Amino acid sequence: MTINFPSAPARRQLPSDQDASGRTLGDEEIAAVTAALRSGTLTSTKGQFVRAFEQRFAKMLGVKHAFACASGSAAVHCAIAAIDPDPGDEIITTPITDMGALAPILYQGAIPVFADVDPLTCNVTADTIAAALSPRTKAIVVTHLFGNPCEMDRITALAHERGIPIIEDCAQAFLATYDGAYVGTLGTIGCFSLQQGKHITTGEGGIVVTNDDALARRIYLFINKAWGYGDPKPDHYFLALNYRMSELCGAVALAQLDKLEPVVLRRRELAAMLTSALQELPDIIAPVIYERAVHSYWKYCVRTAETLDPEAVLELARLLKEQDVLASPRYIVKPAFMCEVFQKRRTFGKSGFPFTLAHPDAVDYRPERFPGTYRALERILVIPWNDRYTEDDVAHIAGALKNALEQLREKEPA
Repeated sequence: MTINFPSAPARRQLPSDQDASGRTLGDEEIAAVTAALRSGTLTSTKGQFVRAFEQRFAKMLGVKHAFACASGSAAVHCAIAAIDPDPGDEIITTPITDMGALAPILYQGAIPVFADVDPLTCNVTADTIAAALSPRTKAIVVTHLFGNPCEMDRITALAHERGIPIIEDCAQAFLATYDGAYVGTLGTIGCFSLQQGKHITTGEGGIVVTNDDALARRIYLFINKAWGYGDPKPDHYFLALNYRMSELCGAVALAQLDKLEPVVLRRRELAAMLTSALQELPDIIAPVIYERAVHSYWKYCVRTAETLDPEAVLELARLLKEQDVLASPRYIVKPAFMCEVFQKRRTFGKSGFPFTLAHPDAVDYRPERFPGTYRALERILVIPWNDRYTEDDVAHIAGALKNALEQLREKEPA
């Protein structure tokens, strides 16, 4: 489809993933929740919906094991706990991520070590991970930001060479692929989120996948307070939490799963339309995607070109808001390691643990060590994306960008 840019700014309320306008929730979910309620069994230890969701999700991805849990953060926590780091072990991760992907590392007594990112993709790379490795590296977390896969061929080669497990954070990347394989299946453990704004949702929820039987056992136990349900002599085998998903969420998840493939397909179709339109706007750079990757577009993240001042992205977002496009400039605004939990080591009481065990290089957050991260954040503009958009909605977004850029140019000094 060719997008015709509107000649003047217009008002248009876009579908939002924060309410029914942008969600696929409907009669199927209502029927499933009703069935769960009528069964009278709302715990997943005895119910059928969560188990059915896990089985179908595993089959869809082609993995041996899938375990539902309470949230995307819980999914990452389960993965970290399965790897079982000793206090002071290091886990490499990205500085452009949600705190829910970092807190589990600290809760398990490990040190998040931040690798720099490619400023064009905002993702970690094999080279930036290699620069962060040390003898204390226990695992690598790769985050497929916005649904855009990392360069998994080089990253997995590096990890396999060093014997280091990879945890894939796929919270924003349902059905994204690399070399034809789904993200979440390329590393050792894959973690997904079912939070309100994700491709499919249960409000809050997560799911963890792996092909490793031993890790699967630990993930399952960690979700269940390490209680060995079904074992001949069950016990609480190690320190763990209750991260179970309820049958109500499992019922919604099961109904949502039927809609996932068309949801992702539609997001890709709409993204292709906007990408085509952006060819006429040289000041805006469309998402940069590896040739071997297929994006799943949780959000549509653009960059302002070097022709614009870095500060222009803030004004651009303001001008877009006037046209009802609620874009987020600079995404998380600052690298995760600049948050107080890292800068002031606010963890367990006044102990500063586990930072007290960290090697100095692991907690060196000087900006010059992260040039790609700062370059990435200063120019990105995250456009809300939704499979409930129409072609006219995408045309409105493209037109709003064009109008905002024109207004920026008019304000430039002669």
